[in-house]
Amino acid sequence: MPRMQIFYDYECPFCKKGYEYLLKFIGDHPEIEIEWRPVEAHPRPEDHPPHTDLCVQSYYIARELGADMAAFHKTMFRAVAAERRNVESIEVLTDIVKDLVDTGAFRAALEAGKYAEQVRENNDLAYEKSGVWAVPAFRMIRAAVPVKKLDAVEGLGVTEAQVRDFLLSTG
Repeated sequence: MPRMQIFYDYECPFCKKGYEYLLKFIGDHPEIEIEWRPVEAHPRPEDHPPHTDLCVQSYYIARELGADMAAFHKTMFRAVAAERRNVESIEVLTDIVKDLVDTGAFRAALEAGKYAEQVRENNDLAYEKSGVWAVPAFRMIRAAVPVKKLDAVEGLGVTEAQVRDFLLSTG
């Protein structure tokens, strides 16, 4: 079974668009297992706010708490990429997910940095091991070997046709 890693940042409007394109076509490809890999488009200490390390952690916390992940992605992309909410604030992030998870457990996990190491692992996998230069980036993997990739063009993202064709050529 092919597995697709998707590297994205909730702050990135091109990632939001790429996600919307993916949703249009992924239903036609039930054979593809998706591995979501949120990353920071501009990791610390880079001086390019907002830093989204807490958003990456939020993804893993929401998943652990049993959130509807499609609703989580939609909510987080809207809040971060569209509404430009301050996601460097635990208070703001807790408010963003208030209808999706137990906010007390969510906040406690964020304050404890429960998934802080996952942020570093995802960034390393994307930028150091997978050759990602810009997000969104897609990696199709068979037998643990990346066999195909689709990378965004910095400042442009990916097109709907590119995402469709990427999924069609998985066979």
